Amino acid sequence: MDIASLVSERSTCLRRRVGAILVKDRRILATGYNGAPKGLAHCQERGCLRESIPSGQRHELCRGVHAEQNAIIQAAVAGVSIAGSTLYCTNQPCVLCAKMLINAGIVKIYFSGDYPDGLAMELLQEAAIELNIMRPQKKV
Repeated sequence: MDIASLVSERSTCLRRRVGAILVKDRRILATGYNGAPKGLAHCQERGCLRESIPSGQRHELCRGVHAEQNAIIQAAVAGVSIAGSTLYCTNQPCVLCAKMLINAGIVKIYFSGDYPDGLAMELLQEAAIELNIMRPQKKV
């Protein structure tokens, strides 16, 4: 989870920095963070389209690609199969990402941050994807 958190630092989102990694057999297959599509202006430059939209609603009104989506895309571009892999993500996936993760063949998801999307959790549970909530531990 520490690596997903480190990846999230590359995020260009003004509202929520999210990082994701796909792992199989203890090997990182792909990483992703949320931000504008390749070659397009980031929200830091253009402003946030979602300023007045509550979190978890109207996902289509955003310039950004979610961290989970970017990890899936990165694997596809590199020709890396992610079927049977595990996702580590700094936040619970939204319903759009949940559907993509199901179809990509992800078998386990570890996440630490909440996200207000009950339908996403319902779909992931129905697909029998193992869900693991990891709460940040206090460092001594």
